[in-house]
Amino acid sequence: MILLICGSLRGGSVNAAVINTAAHFTDAKVYAGLADLPHFNPDDDHEPLPPAVAALRSEIAAADGVLICTPEYAGGLPGSFKNLLDWTVGGGEIYGKPVSWINASSVAAPTGGADAHDSLRKVLTYAGARIVDDACARIPIPRHAVTDAAITDPDLRGRIAVALRRLVEAAKA
Repeated sequence: MILLICGSLRGGSVNAAVINTAAHFTDAKVYAGLADLPHFNPDDDHEPLPPAVAALRSEIAAADGVLICTPEYAGGLPGSFKNLLDWTVGGGEIYGKPVSWINASSVAAPTGGADAHDSLRKVLTYAGARIVDDACARIPIPRHAVTDAAITDPDLRGRIAVALRRLVEAAKA
């Protein structure tokens, strides 16, 4: 099972549409607890964990791999998503886990999301995740390609499926 994590809390997010689309291509679970996570505090990173943190760590532990789609906000990762990543460091569940991401930023974005994804690589490396570079993809998604919270364009859907398939293959290896 692949855990799909959207780094955006925004309603109608293109990143969420990518995650929703990916869920159709494999055995996957969409993580839905981003807004429920408490602010990371190292003093709270012990048993008993806050319930939302325990749930996050449990879902990561149960997954064969993790696919992330996050936007760039103010030149970096959105704060709520960075908070999620901070909670993954101390638990160790992501250590050695195959992880990849899809960068869905439009070509109009100032850096095309590169700064956020550079930060994502840094944090995931620090946490010991096994980044599957062949499964990381830059697939700019225009807003008009999203209908009913999913990607409708066949070419874009195909590119998402290829990235996900590469992650699944890495998880099986």
